[in-house]
Amino acid sequence: MRVTLTMLIIDGHNLLHAIPKVDESTALISDLQLCRIVDNYLKRTGNKGEIIFDGIGPPDKTGFENMSRLEISFAGMKTDTDTIIEDKISASTAPKRLVIVSSDRRIRKAARTRKATSLKSEEFWKNLSKQLSIKRPKKEPGEKRYGLSESETEQWLDYFGFKQ
Repeated sequence: MRVTLTMLIIDGHNLLHAIPKVDESTALISDLQLCRIVDNYLKRTGNKGEIIFDGIGPPDKTGFENMSRLEISFAGMKTDTDTIIEDKISASTAPKRLVIVSSDRRIRKAARTRKATSLKSEEFWKNLSKQLSIKRPKKEPGEKRYGLSESETEQWLDYFGFKQ
């Protein structure tokens, strides 16, 4: 059985501006904090994603490294995020696997045209928040499932005075 991963393409600044509309209790977060939150969400869901911000970003981009599930890019000075996302949608060989996150009508229309899934930023943030708020069960120790080794059993018997 082949598992198909979903690829999220996120309009970074659009999502940043949507967060206070959805969750007034969330303090303003930076683009770096947003990337870490989204990367954590992607780890939980098993998907991969790309977030694109307008402009050139901060001079020091080292904080954006080491995201295991999220690729981060900046549009630069000669183009904008919307154009880059539209190009990615057009160039995709599997647009039905794409989830485009933006409230921008132009991007949502481009997604619908190629039959990609489109989520408004507010809707995506609600889903992300809900997913991250779910407590994951702790893994039980292997000893619980497989029992103690023979030497460990002997140590405990000896410790409690039950010599064999």
